[in-house]
Amino acid sequence: MKYNNVSLFIIGTELTRGIIEDKHTSRICNELAHMGFEILRSIIVPDDGSIEKMLDFCILDSDVVIITGGLGPTSDDMTRKIIADEAHVELVKNAKAWDTLYQRVGERIHGANKQQTMIPKGFSLLENPFGTAPGFLGFVKKEGRDVLIVSMPGPPREMQPMFFNLVVPYLSGLEGHNQEERDEFSVYLVAESKLEELCRQCARPGVAWGTRFQSYRISLYIFGGSAEDRHAMEDDLRDLVGKELMIDGDAECNDTLGDALAGEKMTVSTSESCTSGLLSVALTERSGASKWYWGGVSVYCEEAKTKLSGVPSDVIQKHSVYSHECVISMAEGIRSISETDLAIAVSGVAGPDGGTLDNPVGTVYFGFASKNKPSQSVKLVFSSNGRDYIRRRAVSAASILAFAYMQNEQLLDITSKWQYI
Repeated sequence: MKYNNVSLFIIGTELTRGIIEDKHTSRICNELAHMGFEILRSIIVPDDGSIEKMLDFCILDSDVVIITGGLGPTSDDMTRKIIADEAHVELVKNAKAWDTLYQRVGERIHGANKQQTMIPKGFSLLENPFGTAPGFLGFVKKEGRDVLIVSMPGPPREMQPMFFNLVVPYLSGLEGHNQEERDEFSVYLVAESKLEELCRQCARPGVAWGTRFQSYRISLYIFGGSAEDRHAMEDDLRDLVGKELMIDGDAECNDTLGDALAGEKMTVSTSESCTSGLLSVALTERSGASKWYWGGVSVYCEEAKTKLSGVPSDVIQKHSVYSHECVISMAEGIRSISETDLAIAVSGVAGPDGGTLDNPVGTVYFGFASKNKPSQSVKLVFSSNGRDYIRRRAVSAASILAFAYMQNEQLLDITSKWQYI
């Protein structure tokens, strides 16, 4: 069977009442269009089972039906039962879903959460590492056609990774849609609005682009036109953004650093002030990080910097905690304590208060120390778009700069070209 069109259902009473804004339709439809699918319709329905009649109707003319929402543990989450009825199969407990959920909630699984481990018989599980409700996909036979049904949870932080990491690759393997040739990049530290502006500045005739915002980066897709025009636009864009901030493919900068450390059999430790442990969290998101990450300290007050990271008190008194001298001392101190090959230190003003003329809100200092090369430090001033924004940018910058430091790059030369952070 050829698969070339899609119907999309977004389930949520809060959406139909205007309490929250629908952000799924544009993300999903944009991606499907790039893949060459025709979007027949996108429908937003409440959590009241009203999807049943419309789903039956859509299956008549759709090759693929994608559904988000309605997979929670409450009585009004009826999506899985409606899909099972449409496929004329029963709901069955999925062993993998049960084991995963039991590890998270323990004996509480025997309550309302139990239904989240049930999927239509014969359907395949879509794992959800960010929530309790897994998704699933499978086929419904209708008038001699095998219509693909994909069901995913509603919360964006759960749906988007599932869609892009699991559903998109599956859809790409189906026949019948004319997928456009496109190039993918990971862009760090640049705001999505600024990246859009830069793309327009670098645009070539017939070349289009799309973006997907993520916690620590933006996925950028460039497609259409000729390969020559796409590459010319990409080169111009990389010159503006900075080659370290725009890399090929789908990659977290923390993973790039981790891969380099693992490959060189090196270890790293951290001393964090304004990021207060966020860098440690980011570096240990994936399993196996213990092979290269020693650990770190969160040293928020001056006394903590002195006692836990070995910063001499006179350094702080003379230069303040927002200084090159302080972050170098933090990095050298934690490296000496941990005896790691490399150390990273971060200290800055995340706001909204605490800024000065010399160090306004958004100012972050980074220090790097190694057992076999001179220490380096850099100062960056991020756009003041909120405390969380600054802290997350600082985490990304720390990983990118640490990787460059490993490659014996001069960090001041690199960061002097970063205009849009």
